[in-house]
Amino acid sequence: MTDLYGWLKVGHLFALIAWMAALFYLPRLFVYHADAPAGSPASETFKVMERRLLKAIMTPAMIATWVFGLVLAWQGGWFTDGWLHAKILFVLLLSGFHGACAAWTRAFAEDRNVKPGRFYRIANEVPTLLLLVILVLVVLKPF
Repeated sequence: MTDLYGWLKVGHLFALIAWMAALFYLPRLFVYHADAPAGSPASETFKVMERRLLKAIMTPAMIATWVFGLVLAWQGGWFTDGWLHAKILFVLLLSGFHGACAAWTRAFAEDRNVKPGRFYRIANEVPTLLLLVILVLVVLKPF
């Protein structure tokens, strides 16, 4: 049981790190893509980078993070703990941000982005703040 739990934790942390790296990087790509003229070689390159990051790394990492995390919570018997309820709320918000990134990726792919680079610079801070709250909840288990 202890070995399985350790491996589940490794899987959860690995998936989380991959997901967060992508959540930090994709909005940064949007910052630069917003300044590239539609149809330009730079814009077309950004489209490929954004699509691959979302589909090959970000979404599979999010799914793995959820699966490993739910199994860990079940194994630990934490579904009645308040800190886990709060953590799940903030992971749902993070997943919502992931969904927004997917929508923004589609908008860029279809040359219909209307948001300026500044919007994405600000949006790029959202996953950082959510991650901070999640880490406090997991490490300190305040309630």
